[in-house]
Amino acid sequence: MSERPQTLGELKRAGYRSLSVKEELRNNLFRKLRAGEELFPGIVGYEETVIPQVINALIAGHNMIFLGERGQAKSKMIRLMVNLLDEYIPAVKGCEIRDDPFAPVCSRCRELVKEYGDELEIVWIHRDQRYVEKLATPDVTVADLIGEVDPIRVAEGRYLSDERTIHFGLVPRSHRGVFAINELPDLPERVQVSLFNIMEEGDIQIRGYTVRLPLDILIVATANPEDYTNRGRIVTPLKDRFDAQIRTHYPLSREREIQIMEQEARLPHTEGLRIFVPSFMKEIIAEMTFVARRSPYVNHRSGVSVRMTIANYEAAVASAVARSLSLGEQVAVPRISDLAAVFATAAGKVELEYTSEEKSVEELLETFVLEAVKAIFNNHFSPDDFQPVVELLEGGAWIEVGDKMPSGEYMDVIQAVEGIAEKLSCLADIRVPGEVASVVEFVLEGLYSHGRIRKIPEGSRYTYRGRI
Repeated sequence: MSERPQTLGELKRAGYRSLSVKEELRNNLFRKLRAGEELFPGIVGYEETVIPQVINALIAGHNMIFLGERGQAKSKMIRLMVNLLDEYIPAVKGCEIRDDPFAPVCSRCRELVKEYGDELEIVWIHRDQRYVEKLATPDVTVADLIGEVDPIRVAEGRYLSDERTIHFGLVPRSHRGVFAINELPDLPERVQVSLFNIMEEGDIQIRGYTVRLPLDILIVATANPEDYTNRGRIVTPLKDRFDAQIRTHYPLSREREIQIMEQEARLPHTEGLRIFVPSFMKEIIAEMTFVARRSPYVNHRSGVSVRMTIANYEAAVASAVARSLSLGEQVAVPRISDLAAVFATAAGKVELEYTSEEKSVEELLETFVLEAVKAIFNNHFSPDDFQPVVELLEGGAWIEVGDKMPSGEYMDVIQAVEGIAEKLSCLADIRVPGEVASVVEFVLEGLYSHGRIRKIPEGSRYTYRGRI
C-alpha cells in the first residue's frame, strides 16, 4: 500500500485513469475471457445457461436481477462478480461514499479538491470493501437504503437543505461498487419507489430535499419468480429499471447435483478413520432430491434446494462415522440404513402441498428414499440378477440389517448366496466389510422396492424376508 500514490498529485503523475464501475467490470471481464480464466469458480451447471447471460449483461453494463427458487446459487453468483473489480481503487480520504478524487460527486469532496488541489490525501479501497449486500425484509426503511437527515449535523449549524446534514444509507455507500439486494419483492413499496431515481436519474430525495448525487453503482437483485411475477409484490417501474432478467435453475442432471454436493459438503475428519462413500450412495442421495422436485406433494413455488442434497449427504456420512467410532471400525461407509438420519435434515427443506391427514413428513420422505433407491438400483441391476437371494428368503431365511450393526456381519450374505459376490464386485470391493455392508443393503432395498421381498421394521433394525 505504501508504494501507491498517497495524494491526488502523485496519482496524476502516475497516469492513473478513473473508470466507471461498469467499465471496470467489463474490462476485467474481457481480460479474463482472453486469458481463458474461470469467471465464476465453484459455480456448477451454469456454463451453458446462466453464465453466458451474465457475461452479456456485464458487457452491456446492465443492472440485473436473478430469478430462481431457493438454493440456486443466486447470491453466490453475485458475490463472485466482485472478483471482476480492480483489486484497489483510489478514493478521497475520509469520504463516506469513497468518492473518486478525479470526479467527486459529494459537495464535501468537491470543496476538498478546491482547497487542497494536488495535495489532497487519498486512500486505496480493496475490492471486497466495494460490495454491499442487503436482505430485503418488510422492516427495511428508506433511511436504511438511501439515507436520513442527521439531527446532530443540523444542530451543528447546517441548513436542512445542506447535503452535509445527510447520513447516507447503504446505496450511496455502495458508490463505485456493487450493491446487491436479496429477495427484492419483500421490500416495501415505498422503499422500492425510492430506488427509481438512483437507478436512472442519479439523484436522491430525503425528507423532501433533493440531492443530486450521480452514483456509480452496479445494482443486482435476487427474487423468487413466483413473487417477482405476482402483481403487487413489486412495482412495475422498478421492474422496468432492471435491464437484464436472468433465470437460474437447479442442476439439470444427477451428475451435476453430485458434483455440487461433493464440492460443498463439510465432512468430519477423525484421525484413524477413513470415510468412503460408494458411488451408488451418492447417486441415491442426489436422486432423492430429484424425486422431491418432481413430487406433486411438494410446493414447487419454493423449490427443493441443493442444500437438501448437501445436508442429507453430510447426515448419512455422520451416521456412518458414529457407527464406525462406536464399533472400532477403521473405514466409515454409509449404507441404506444410514439414510434414516436424513429425515432430520430433509424435513425442514421441503414445503408440502397437502394436509397432514394424508401423509406425515416422515412417510413422504420414506417414499422419496424408496423411489430413489429403486431408480438407482435399476441403473445398475435387474431384480432377476438376485433371484437366488429371493429364493433364499422365500425358503424361510431372513437377513437383518441396521445402522448399528457391525460391517463384518454382512459378510455372511456373500457366503450364503452362491455367485452374489461376482455381481456385487462391480460396485464394491468385497474384501472390505464396510463396502459389502453398504452394497448388500442396497441390493436388499432394491429388491424390496420392486416388491420381490418384504421389509419388517424392528426398532432401529430391519429384517428382510420372503413375500410369503
